[in-house]
Amino acid sequence: MAGTMRRLAIGDIHGCFDALLRLFEFAKISAADHVVFLGDYVDRGPDSARVVQFLIERMQVGNTVCLRGNHEIMMENARNMLTSRRGWAMVGGDATWDSYEQVYKGEGLDAVPDSHWEFLDNLSPSYETPDHIFVHASVDSDVDMEDQFEDVLYWGDFYSIGPHCSGKKVICGHTSQKSGLPKSLGHAICIDTWACGKGWLTCLDVETGIYWQANQSGETRTDRI
Repeated sequence: MAGTMRRLAIGDIHGCFDALLRLFEFAKISAADHVVFLGDYVDRGPDSARVVQFLIERMQVGNTVCLRGNHEIMMENARNMLTSRRGWAMVGGDATWDSYEQVYKGEGLDAVPDSHWEFLDNLSPSYETPDHIFVHASVDSDVDMEDQFEDVLYWGDFYSIGPHCSGKKVICGHTSQKSGLPKSLGHAICIDTWACGKGWLTCLDVETGIYWQANQSGETRTDRI
């Protein structure tokens, strides 16, 4: 399987670096696999700095798409003082702040390397294949992807998604599934399975419906949607 390309999506990581490494090992994700990360790499979990560095290195391997999540937006807004750093801290930014201080030995956001800001600046709002649409949060089902509103893409609710006018299936995160299981509406699948809470980090093979999960404790499991 390691030599055959799979199209994989990975849900909201939220600084859960240990779960991410375990998931890559468990799902046997290789350079041959096409991986789409659905955003929310930072905040809440303990290792946002290491997660971002991992994604930068994975991008260099190729076959990788990293989407922007609302937490990346909040981190950049905190940097640019477009929103208060206290407000960002209240939604998990304090953990990101601490992570960068510990890994890069600076003070708060001043410790974030330029390469990490460049990575955040260049994240994609969405990604499409012939059969699937990948977004962080949601889509307006009656609107072509090039005309979608950012509020919907980054902040929308999964359960508001109707069948998209393109006929493609939507793969997203953002709306955390406290059950720890992916949620399918048939025309849309959410794989934010609460990795930063008491749940799991999920990797979904969008073609077969097989998914793999790992958590911060190193536990793993697999099933099919």
